[in-house]
Amino acid sequence: MIKKLTIVLTFLVTLFMAVPSFAYTVQKGDTMSEIAAQNGLSLSELANANPQVKNVNLIYVGQEIHIAKKKNVKTTTVEKTKTESNTNISDSDFDLLARIVRAEAQSEPFEGKVAVADVVLNRVESPKFPNTIEKVIYQKGQFQPVSNGQIHKAADQESVKAVEAALTNMRHITKGSLFFYNPKIATSRWLDSRETTVVIGQHVFKY
Repeated sequence: MIKKLTIVLTFLVTLFMAVPSFAYTVQKGDTMSEIAAQNGLSLSELANANPQVKNVNLIYVGQEIHIAKKKNVKTTTVEKTKTESNTNISDSDFDLLARIVRAEAQSEPFEGKVAVADVVLNRVESPKFPNTIEKVIYQKGQFQPVSNGQIHKAADQESVKAVEAALTNMRHITKGSLFFYNPKIATSRWLDSRETTVVIGQHVFKY
């Protein structure tokens, strides 16, 4: 009787100690963003729960994606260091970055939207600028959408996707640029003399 009771108790302890695991099998056409949205997670939370996925834009049919939130895991952000480039940022910073992309590059091609986000990330990593996304974007006199209120408008879906790309496979599209402008409409010409790194759409990117 004691032996049977011990076996039962052991089974119950094992059952209660087990950590539930929820996995989703990737189907054709799935994206990490869609899987996250369908399961009430942010893309950052889903990425944190799946460290085996090195690039959130590259998943394959049949791959298992864990969809349970990790407990007590702090989001790694770009803000933590000037020399460290991280692919996961907080939800609020992601949204702010997407909003500045929409405001600055709404009429630009997708690559041009990615490039605007890339410039912000480059500034975060540069000792010449503040070390957080929020401080970079709200730095006085740097981005016109901040002064004219466009920054407060919600980001569109393409701007969101552009930020995702800037954080992953298109991270260095501007080759380290710290500035950009449209020379056809710019009222200040001080950027003309700086080194041009790349031209995308109507924007010229400068180092």
